[in-house]
Amino acid sequence: MIEAFGSSLLAFAAISLIVELTPGPNMAYLAALSLVKGWRAGVAAVAGVALGLSIYGIAAALGLAALVERYVVLYEILRWVGIVYLLWLAWEAWSADTEDAGPGTEFDRTLGESFRRGLLTNLLNPKAAIFYVAVVPDFIVPTGSIAAQTLTLAAIYVSIATVVHLSIVVLASRLARHLNDARRRRLVSRSLALALVGIAAWFAVSTMR
Repeated sequence: MIEAFGSSLLAFAAISLIVELTPGPNMAYLAALSLVKGWRAGVAAVAGVALGLSIYGIAAALGLAALVERYVVLYEILRWVGIVYLLWLAWEAWSADTEDAGPGTEFDRTLGESFRRGLLTNLLNPKAAIFYVAVVPDFIVPTGSIAAQTLTLAAIYVSIATVVHLSIVVLASRLARHLNDARRRRLVSRSLALALVGIAAWFAVSTMR
């Protein structure tokens, strides 16, 4: 049983990497935040996203994540609140004051706020719960402890997601070094706002049932 479960971990890791490399709300927000705010805020948001993924993983181990898949009303509430939240983040990026600000001083005021927004961006994404319901069970060995295996797979997924997200933060924060005047910062901030609106629209379509 252990060998059978262990042999499937590499395949699961590969699938997790592909999923995380696909553009989505987490990627869009982390890139936007790190470009305008800097790497510290980006890392704080990554920690929030990781916590959100971990919460869904624990919920899956307890059988709670299946509720999001089973009950349409709950799924739709999460879906639409997530869409509205992305649009609100887009409005904040569009209306950010860039006259006297640089990376590290705008778009998000504190590291704690960055953490909370990263957490919310993930928790309001029902696709995170669906991943645990639709993908994880395919790698579970029925004769073993389902909860323990689910937690193991969740830990692998969160680890891979965190590495990908940190890479986005590093790349985006390096680009932020070139934003040395208010005009460039405003242009980037508003471009990212439009990108977030696009992600929100894509999210609305891709999560439609």
